Amino acid sequence: MHQINYKITVQYEGTRYKGWQKQPGTENTIQGKLETLLSRCLDTPIEVWGAGRTDAGVHALGQTANFWVPEDKLEAFAAQEETSLRSMKTSAEDAALFSALNHYLPEDIAVPQMVRASERFHARYLASSKWYRYRIRTSPVSDVMNRRFLWQYGSPLDIEKMHRASRALIGTHDFTSYCGLKMKKSAVRTITDIRITQPDQDTIFLDYYGDGFLNHMVRLLTGELVEVGAGRFPEDAPAAALEAQTKGAACHTAPASGLTLMKVVY
Repeated sequence: MHQINYKITVQYEGTRYKGWQKQPGTENTIQGKLETLLSRCLDTPIEVWGAGRTDAGVHALGQTANFWVPEDKLEAFAAQEETSLRSMKTSAEDAALFSALNHYLPEDIAVPQMVRASERFHARYLASSKWYRYRIRTSPVSDVMNRRFLWQYGSPLDIEKMHRASRALIGTHDFTSYCGLKMKKSAVRTITDIRITQPDQDTIFLDYYGDGFLNHMVRLLTGELVEVGAGRFPEDAPAAALEAQTKGAACHTAPASGLTLMKVVY
């Protein structure tokens, strides 16, 4: 039976989830929620492949995933469904599945885009780069409306020092020191850019661009750079931790709440 490969963009507020990747003993993951819903709708086991395994509490605006659907199961599901999305430039089957995803998923998960992809497309293996943003609030007054999406740090930071310290982290390196888990495979990754900006007097953005990121890597990088910005570490400390290539050399992990996967590039 012919199978259809769907590519989806997934957005989620990760606050109450154990991360993207499904885990034994809990259904409280993004991948788990998607697979459970799709499997029920299509009456067959569906496996969802994500571009990246975001940590517990981390958010996404541009997570990408793909899944395969047997055509006969899709047709059977669409025949039972009514959808108000007939204006979409897609088939009735696609519209029905898209509508069901966004109707039945929890309110903190959404699928803003779903398209049919080529048979060769794989969200994880074909991703060429990713963009993560870390958001810090430096004001001592809490931003109550956005508190789930930032690190309420509460003190000023010297972003010029942070910028200078970040330069040594750009390039292809062994990031063992910046990994939260013991790596069985290579910890070599390439960071193409780190941009540190201050869009307003109370907010700092740290934007990370690279070919891939290890478990806790962005949060550890951020934690070390914040120590520099606060004046507790010298500017060469993040580079020294990198050169150590030892788990624990970078030991300051920024909270998950401030991190968002913004985009995956193919």
